[in-house]
Amino acid sequence: MTEPVRLARRVAEMLPCSRREAEMLIEGGWVRVDGTVIETPQTRVTDETIVIDPQARPQPVLPVTLLLHKPGGCDSDAAVELLTPANHWPGDTSGVRPLLRHRTRQTGVTPLEHDATGLLVFTQEWPVRRKLEQDAALVEHEVIVDVTGAVTPQTLHELNRAPVVDGRAMLPAKVSISRQVGDVTGLRFALKGCHPGQIRQMCAPLGLTIVAMRRIRIGRLALAGLPPGQWRYLGPFERV
Repeated sequence: MTEPVRLARRVAEMLPCSRREAEMLIEGGWVRVDGTVIETPQTRVTDETIVIDPQARPQPVLPVTLLLHKPGGCDSDAAVELLTPANHWPGDTSGVRPLLRHRTRQTGVTPLEHDATGLLVFTQEWPVRRKLEQDAALVEHEVIVDVTGAVTPQTLHELNRAPVVDGRAMLPAKVSISRQVGDVTGLRFALKGCHPGQIRQMCAPLGLTIVAMRRIRIGRLALAGLPPGQWRYLGPFERV
């Protein structure tokens, strides 16, 4: 039996190429070991059959941004565990070829409350992170909130005033009624610089109890048809 060696070394010997080029080929998903794509250069191999895709090019894996439809009942930080191959939305039209490196070191930049559902953004891209963290006060979030309690014209007037959240004055929200089903009123919130707990702090003093909350848009990124618990890539022509 051949002595075990790193897959990157074996690929470098096969081509031949540099060790770094071999690592990029492996991380790019171009190498199969006994028919299975292996994306970790440090994997040890012996006598396995190694096949390198003839279209392979040694290029670094570029950072990506992922959009997740967070289900209720999980924290935003824990939602990163949903970024698995099994949860990749079949309707993803980004054209990005899924890779292991795309799902590692992802940073959540748009937290939601534990019971809320809707759009979350995870990113490896510094410009996206800067836009959604450092420039958060300029990015509009659209949230559908179901409440119980009387929603009168005065209530809407109060909701559309500039709120004070955790002692900080926020920009005025744009709040309107989207639907009415029995004693539940659907409110559409469009607000900038949205923080977890902000909408609850706006509703509670007005006697409104939140029964459901779903974020459907962040900036120009829409939840659209993304199913709960599934994720997709930010497309090449999409912007926050």
